[in-house]
Amino acid sequence: MTDTTLFPLSEKQIAIIRKKTTECITKANKHYKLKLQPLDIHFDVHGTSWGYFVRKNGHCLLRYNPTLFARHFREGLEDTIPHEVAHYVVDQRFQRRRKPHGVEWREVMRLFGIENPRATHQTPLDGLDIRRQRRYVYYCGCGETRLSATRHNRIVYKGARYFCRKCKQPLSPEK
Repeated sequence: MTDTTLFPLSEKQIAIIRKKTTECITKANKHYKLKLQPLDIHFDVHGTSWGYFVRKNGHCLLRYNPTLFARHFREGLEDTIPHEVAHYVVDQRFQRRRKPHGVEWREVMRLFGIENPRATHQTPLDGLDIRRQRRYVYYCGCGETRLSATRHNRIVYKGARYFCRKCKQPLSPEK
């Protein structure tokens, strides 16, 4: 049995999620005459994202947020699973890269019964532990701007350069 203090989904819920994922893949296989394989499913996403389709070194998998599924199970089944499986279908149908939420993705979403697909969710996030990145002050010709820790670290450790969107001058940590 799954310990819900450490992992918020029951074994029954996990089985339902896996079944719904398989049903979407089967539907796409029949409609598009594909031979898509079942995907590994990981429940390791945290924060505000419901899930991800990941392709790395030829291996595909789905990553879902167990906390959001536990809080809003029906929304996850109806929206998130078709959303992520649609990314898988588009990835496998087309050799070249496509826009993540482009025409092809919307077509697959409609196949799954979602008439007006959206790239983002509208789920309430009250009470979720959300990691906030530190912001660093950088300067340009027209003033100051704050960069995320990610961009700051790219500048410091990888030599990245960022430019002001208004004055087009390079951003600098000093005035």
